[in-house]
Amino acid sequence: MADPYAYPEPYYAPGWGPPPAATDGVSVAALVTGVLGVGPAALVLGVLGLRRTRGGTRRGRGLAVAGTALGAVGTLAWAALLALGVGTALATRPLPADVAEPVDARAVQLVTGSCLAELPADGPVDRVRVVPCADVHAAQVVTEYDFGRDASWPGRDAAAARVSAACELTAAEESAGYRMVAWSPSASSWARGDRTGLCVLVPPSPEAGSALDASR
Repeated sequence: MADPYAYPEPYYAPGWGPPPAATDGVSVAALVTGVLGVGPAALVLGVLGLRRTRGGTRRGRGLAVAGTALGAVGTLAWAALLALGVGTALATRPLPADVAEPVDARAVQLVTGSCLAELPADGPVDRVRVVPCADVHAAQVVTEYDFGRDASWPGRDAAAARVSAACELTAAEESAGYRMVAWSPSASSWARGDRTGLCVLVPPSPEAGSALDASR
């Protein structure tokens, strides 16, 4: 039987120590923005988090490392998308009606007045050589057919028929031996926003000078 008058066991009192370091909020934000795909922000926050957690005064260095890595990957992805967007914009930007010097271009860049060094063979047309109309050329875009921004894809044959119907030779052109070629959007170019058909005038032999010049 325990002695009720005995001294109680003393309390155990551990030695005093500093409170644990707090988790760095910037490092947490770096990881969160990295996971969300905000690459540039995650990269900046991650680098800042690495500086703030140096020396162990703040926890979260692993978070800062992860945020920096995700930020670097995300930034590279953003840069690639930006470069792709700029390249696509440049590749589809309409040309001047008459270029100052020969240039290789995509068919979607052609406009009324564009003169072509050579007429591509029948079939899909992507890249063409555009030359100043003062140079000898084999064909010229003389009319455009606009399907309208909100138009639905009519199908390859229907699209070709609608553009062909808009491409008419004058009596003088017909008697002089000219012919007209109609270029309509393909299903793939339509999906990328192309809504323009082209009427391409082809002379009996390559010639210099614009067919749109009234003084010609």
